[in-house]
Amino acid sequence: MYARRRRMYFAMMGTCIGMFVLAWAVVRLWSVPAAVGMCLFAMVIPPAAAIVANRRGPEDRWWDDPSGDEESDKWWDELDGKPKR
Repeated sequence: MYARRRRMYFAMMGTCIGMFVLAWAVVRLWSVPAAVGMCLFAMVIPPAAAIVANRRGPEDRWWDDPSGDEESDKWWDELDGKPKR
């Protein structure tokens, strides 16, 4: 799952950089408003890429991992209604 999220993040960020470069190297020669529009759209991609990269799937069980602190783990297990270890 991590590899898929990482690939998606880099694809989105590559698209963002590509749009900025394309907008100001090529598109501005024909239409400055179109180049500005492309940059505004590209500006929205990085926050979306961060959300995609940090999203957890249903099979990611990070909240169930023990913290390493015996007392804290017992306390959380009690709150979650899990049987004692």
